[in-house]
Amino acid sequence: MTASSVWWTCIPSPCPGTRRPCASRRWAQQPAFSQPASNPPACTTSPPSVPMPALAGSSTASPRLGWLNRMTQFKDKAGKNRENHSAGLYVYPNLMAADILAFHATRVPVGEDQRQHIELTNDIAQKFNHDMGVEFFPQVEAFIPPAAARVMSLRDGSKKMSKSDPSEQSRIVLTDTADDIALKIRRAKTDSEPLPSEMEGLSERPEARNLVSIYAAMSDETPAAVLSRFSGQGFGPFKNALADLLVERLAPVASETQRLLQDEAHLLSVLRAGAERANSISEPLVREAERLVGFLR
Repeated sequence: MTASSVWWTCIPSPCPGTRRPCASRRWAQQPAFSQPASNPPACTTSPPSVPMPALAGSSTASPRLGWLNRMTQFKDKAGKNRENHSAGLYVYPNLMAADILAFHATRVPVGEDQRQHIELTNDIAQKFNHDMGVEFFPQVEAFIPPAAARVMSLRDGSKKMSKSDPSEQSRIVLTDTADDIALKIRRAKTDSEPLPSEMEGLSERPEARNLVSIYAAMSDETPAAVLSRFSGQGFGPFKNALADLLVERLAPVASETQRLLQDEAHLLSVLRAGAERANSISEPLVREAERLVGFLR
């Protein structure tokens, strides 16, 4: 069986001047997940619930420190301030693994930067199976899209586009207006050279390669096809074309996102229904994992 799961783990940042999470930030990601869920049996959106944290205890005990120390995402985010970061960031890959294993998911859509987390999930599953003498948890395959598997920052082509980047100009947000998108693309970092005719010409030009990759993904073309059309042109015309394309593709999503953000009752109903369905799938599996470990209920 092929399955995939998404655990909505976003902890919203506080409103300015307070320690309370902003309601707008709390719901900011939910509408994006809700839109493809128009057919509930095919797509379930659920917040964290009881079975996943219960399994997280076992998944936290299994990994070796060496496994977690190799996680490049923690290294990137922590930087030189490793000792000042929360344990939650350090053990986040364990929680991700628990979410996947709680559903016996076998194929999980992730970005290229999450591949290492899927490998850790398999390590945890193999160790559990070995220690318990069973074949309980299946192997998990990372489903990585062929195009734009890792979208880079608009301000630094060597860094991943991230909502935690302090610069709003570094990313496209699903609630951005057409003017926001156009302005961010115009301000995106590039170089003074024209676009090449071959992909090899982008090997040492990360910002240019990023914009070409975004265009290719949004237009369902290959990067080579994009270059064949824009070869020899400067970034002015290309950025205008990219901005128009992004507005065309993302404007309906942004409009629907804004509409859903105004209907908190609907969002809650989607989450509650999703939680019930997710729990009905995961809870029996988590109970069996606990029985194998020797937990009593």
